[in-house]
Amino acid sequence: MIEITSVNNELVKDTAKLQQKKFRNSENKFLLEGFKVIKEAYDFNIEIEHVFVLKEHISRYEFLKDKIILVTEPILKKISTTESAPDAVAVGIQKHFDKSILKGTKRVVLLENIKDTGNLGTIMRTAAAFNADAIVLYGKETVDLYNPKCVRSAVGNLWKVPTVSISEINELKEMFKDYERVATLPKATTMLKDFKIKLPSLVMFGSEADGLSKELIDFATTSVKIEMKENVESLNLSISAAVVLYEAFIQ
Repeated sequence: MIEITSVNNELVKDTAKLQQKKFRNSENKFLLEGFKVIKEAYDFNIEIEHVFVLKEHISRYEFLKDKIILVTEPILKKISTTESAPDAVAVGIQKHFDKSILKGTKRVVLLENIKDTGNLGTIMRTAAAFNADAIVLYGKETVDLYNPKCVRSAVGNLWKVPTVSISEINELKEMFKDYERVATLPKATTMLKDFKIKLPSLVMFGSEADGLSKELIDFATTSVKIEMKENVESLNLSISAAVVLYEAFIQ
């Protein structure tokens, strides 16, 4: 079993670089922090290259066998992105889904230009809980799926719903021309309590700051609004997504 004690070790320095998007993309790798996220990734057949573990916690990670590297707490602090370093940090290989997975889907969630990593991870977790078949990340400003904060907020659900990226409206129109396309808007034609989904369906959410773009609003076949008290202006995006997806995909 390998043991590393120096924060200046080359592998440690290379791993710390994965905190940055450009290195995650160039290496096709990402960070997994803490037992739950690492175990969920392993159980879902995400390839794990190695895991840095404190000696006193090694028994929890025996399922990774020869991939274990014993390290010190200063090393974990260097490679972790959390304020308090977890008991282990792993390096995983990014999983990419081909757009062909959209064929035959019934319940698809579209997220346009989501800029908050926590929101993205939470919505992905929600989509997994509420029967979504796929997620489409639309637009060129959506945050990196493998940002460590997104990985953490998804709490092991990052790969349970296949996720693909689309940047062109014409491609989107071709793929979802036969779907009911639902725009979630503050001013909409239908209240959510009165909405009955028709499958297959594409449910679209915009960023918290900007909402859905005009091109997606025009692409929609219907729109829905969450009914709430008049003195409340709006809900957090991930909360809104949870309410809509529960009503649309579960009820």
